[in-house]
Amino acid sequence: MMAARKTATTRARGTVALGPLGAHVSSAGGVDKAPARADEIGASAMQLFTKTPNQWKEPTIEAATATAFRTQLEASGVRFTTSHDSYLINLASPDDTLRARSLDSFRRELHRCHALGLQALVSHPGNFMDDRASGLARNADAITEALEAEVGPTRLCMELTAGQGTVLGSTFEEMAALLARIPARLQSRLGVCLDTAHVFAAGYDLVDDYDGVWERFADVIGFDRLGVIHLNDSAIPLGGKKDRHALIGEGHLGDAPFRRIMTDPRLRSVPKILETPKGDDMVTNDRRALEKLRRFAGT
Repeated sequence: MMAARKTATTRARGTVALGPLGAHVSSAGGVDKAPARADEIGASAMQLFTKTPNQWKEPTIEAATATAFRTQLEASGVRFTTSHDSYLINLASPDDTLRARSLDSFRRELHRCHALGLQALVSHPGNFMDDRASGLARNADAITEALEAEVGPTRLCMELTAGQGTVLGSTFEEMAALLARIPARLQSRLGVCLDTAHVFAAGYDLVDDYDGVWERFADVIGFDRLGVIHLNDSAIPLGGKKDRHALIGEGHLGDAPFRRIMTDPRLRSVPKILETPKGDDMVTNDRRALEKLRRFAGT
């Protein structure tokens, strides 16, 4: 076990020149178990949940837990860590009760991320449900309140969405508008997460207009905002407006865009995270996908 873990760690550290590369890993049994699971798939980056994502229950990170996590992280090959917040949070909701509960949950997530020393927190914009402009304003106001209340090292990376229903943030312009509503004093704590499956489903053609998509991203949002890339193939065709992930090369994107992403000098240092189907053992699919991505990068 130790030899296998050491091999995985060495392999993960070998990708530093490309920037951190990894996957979402399980934190079952405690967040301190996640770094070893990242090592098992040969990852130098990991995303995790700091709580059960489909429950409102909000755990607290005790000092002993934070110390154990940092100790295991230092012993691993992981050099970039991010959380993904709860699926229940909707900071754009017009319902006062749901929005208040969402804001409390979001603040507690930020607090846990700071306690663990995570570099990033990935968060979806909310669903406006009534009026888009009003929802955007509610979302920005809640983010502002949370960031002002919870100060720490974690950068908030708002994730571009697939455009389903009344969700916000499926266009570069709307994401830029959301970020622009945050006060200047908080701008340094903001970033963007680009999910390849989401933007493809939203209508950005990474297959036949790869350069055009990234040029538009640069013009509207800017590469300085790009804190995380989620590498997911899409089970949904271009413009399908649904969030359905597929294994790399086995969806409507195919291998070509991922090969280009892995060799694109503008994206070289950006942390990249898989959120593709795990399969039966939580290891094999991720390990194979990471090895494939490294081959694309020529390593």
